[in-house]
Amino acid sequence: MANNVKNIPNPTKVITGECRLSYANLWEPKSINGGAPKYSVSLIIPKSDKRTLDKIKVAIQAAYNEGEGKLKGNGKTVPALAVLKTPLRDGDAERPDDEAYANSYFINANSGTAPGIVDNQQEPQPISVRSEIYSGVYARASINFYSFNSNGNRGIACGLNNIQKLRDGDPLGGKSRAEDDFATSEDDDFLS
Repeated sequence: MANNVKNIPNPTKVITGECRLSYANLWEPKSINGGAPKYSVSLIIPKSDKRTLDKIKVAIQAAYNEGEGKLKGNGKTVPALAVLKTPLRDGDAERPDDEAYANSYFINANSGTAPGIVDNQQEPQPISVRSEIYSGVYARASINFYSFNSNGNRGIACGLNNIQKLRDGDPLGGKSRAEDDFATSEDDDFLS
């Protein structure tokens, strides 16, 4: 895989194929376990999307290659990529009770700055209506991979750049959208 990264302008950056957004905290940064507030999302990628998965594996390898000095730290050798924490995770293994993650991989991506969010027009336009982007939306994401070595934890992490909404999907987490709840004008007058 290492040979594949030499002629790519930014080998650690990936534009995904269609994936589904989960745990979408894209409008307001949130603090997790008292850490710095960040924008974040879990990208659910179908296992059938070999092209995106291959690009991600190449980018993880590139981040490993670029970050060998950081990953080595004070040690004598750089740990093998296979033993480090990496962001590409198997939904069937790690979230077996969550139907949204079935037959998929997922990546948790985050950023200290707000991601750009656009629609899927030929000339993409910014989306500013918060209800348009929610957990369950189908989108593409611009992400980047980088190495980290912090407090004894070493590995490859995923940064969030931008999101392009492709289409609506059923909301995840059991919450319905107001647009769906009031889509019909039928009056459920069950008390009369």
